[in-house]
Amino acid sequence: MSTPTDRLFSESHEWYQIDGDTVTIGITQYAANELTDITYIEMQPAGSAIDSGSSIGEVESVKTTSDVYCPFAGEITEVNDTAAGDPAVLNRDPYGEGWLVRLKASDTSASESLLDQATYDDQYPVT
Repeated sequence: MSTPTDRLFSESHEWYQIDGDTVTIGITQYAANELTDITYIEMQPAGSAIDSGSSIGEVESVKTTSDVYCPFAGEITEVNDTAAGDPAVLNRDPYGEGWLVRLKASDTSASESLLDQATYDDQYPVT
């Protein structure tokens, strides 16, 4: 699976698709591969206020539990119930059906510190 070019990426392996002040957040294919079999997802509920740099939830696999971080402050507007009900979708389709939350960002200037697709792929190639 190729890494989408319409998103930004963090070194903690989350992706962010920004559309105005709405940010859709998920984990990368690299993260899904490292976690292996994802078994459980717990995100903060819709309506939760998020501080910049805070954890918005956890992804659990047979290997470990990992926090999911968000560089944007704002409010979670939607949680992907499909992914919560079928966590393995993150392994199958992390850039599509496997998105985790949507956030209404109060400021998207943190995007300047994120990686573009080419830089992310150079640093974290998917094997």
